[in-house]
Amino acid sequence: MAGIDPADEIAGLTSKLASIEAVLDPGAMQTEVDSLREQAADPGLWADQDRAQKVHRRLSYLEAELARLDGLNQRLSDTQVLFELAAEGDGDEPTKQEALRDLAALRSEVDQLEVRTLLSGQYDAREALISINAQAGGADARDFAENLMRMYLRWAERHKYPTEVYDVSYAEEAGINSTTFGVNAPYAYGTLRGEQGTHRMVRISKYDNQGRRQTSFAGVDVLPVVEQTDRIDIDEDEIRVDVFRSSGPGGQGVNTTDSAVRITHLPTGIVVSCQNERSQIQNRASAMAVLQAKLLERRRQEEAEEMAALRGDGGRAWGTQIRNYVLYPYQTVKDVRTGQETGNAVAVLDGEIDDFIDAEIRWLRQNGR
Repeated sequence: MAGIDPADEIAGLTSKLASIEAVLDPGAMQTEVDSLREQAADPGLWADQDRAQKVHRRLSYLEAELARLDGLNQRLSDTQVLFELAAEGDGDEPTKQEALRDLAALRSEVDQLEVRTLLSGQYDAREALISINAQAGGADARDFAENLMRMYLRWAERHKYPTEVYDVSYAEEAGINSTTFGVNAPYAYGTLRGEQGTHRMVRISKYDNQGRRQTSFAGVDVLPVVEQTDRIDIDEDEIRVDVFRSSGPGGQGVNTTDSAVRITHLPTGIVVSCQNERSQIQNRASAMAVLQAKLLERRRQEEAEEMAALRGDGGRAWGTQIRNYVLYPYQTVKDVRTGQETGNAVAVLDGEIDDFIDAEIRWLRQNGR
C-alpha cells in the first residue's frame, strides 16, 4: 500500500481489529472458555464420548481465537515500535524492512479475521461434512477427485482442524469415485460452503498414451453437521441397511469382517456409506449422521427454493461450476464467480486456498446467500 504512512495504516488496522472484536466479543468467548474448562475437568465427561469431543474441540477453537486476537494486538504494537526504532536509527533500513514485512503480514491476517465476522448464517457455526464425486472425464476425473480430497485435507491440516474420513470409494485404474469426510472445527461449514459446486480441471492426461489435453470434472458438496435441535427424524422402514467388507486402494482388504455399512434412504434415494471404523455399530452411527446431514441440506435447499419463488426469481441457483484449474498450456486457478485467480496451481492443490475461501465468503454475503 504505497503512499500510506505506516503509522496511519497501523492506526487503521488497530481500529479495524477493535471493530472485529466488538463483533466476536472476546469477553463472552472467555466466559465460554471458563465454562468449557470446568466441563473438561469433569471425570465423568468421557462417559459420553461424542459430547466430550465436542467440548474439547470447542474449547481448543476458542482458546486459539482468543490467543489470535491477543497476538494481533501485541504484534500491531510491536510493529509500531519497530518503525519508531527505524526512524530513530537515522534510516535503519534493515529494521524498516522488517517492520514493513510485519505490517504486510498483519494486514493480511486482520483482513482474514474480518471475513470471520461475515459468518452469520443459520448453520455457519457448524462443523462440516465434505463429499466429493468424480464426474465427467474418466480416469482423469477420478484422479482429480482424489486431488481435491487431498487439497481440502491439507487445508484443514494447515489450520490444525481435525478431520475424519468416513468413506472412500477407490477407482480401479486410479483415483477415487467418491469420498465423504468431516472437518471437525467450529465455523467449518460457514467457511467452506462456498466450495460447493462443480470443479473443472484442464491438463495433459496421465492416462492417455497420446498425451492429449483432457478436461475433467468433480463435484463437491458441503453440508453442516446435524445437531440435536435439527429434528431430522428417520423411520427405520424408510431405510435399507447393507453391510459389506471394507476395502482399500486396489481392492485390498483392510478388514476381515463385514463391518462397513451402506444406508439407502428409500424416499429420496440418497445413499451413504461408512467404513472407517472396525465396528459395524460405529459405522452405522456415522453413516446415519451423514444421512441426516444430507437430509438437512435437502430441506434447507427446498426452503430456499420456496423463498426464491416467492421473491420472483424462479428459484435459480447461484451456479454450479465454481472454479477452473488449468495446468496446460499454462497454469492458473480461477474462481468463476469472484474472479479470484492465481498462477500457482500447485500450491492451490496443496491446500493453499484461503484467498479463494475469503473471496467466496465475501461474495456470498454480498449476494445475500
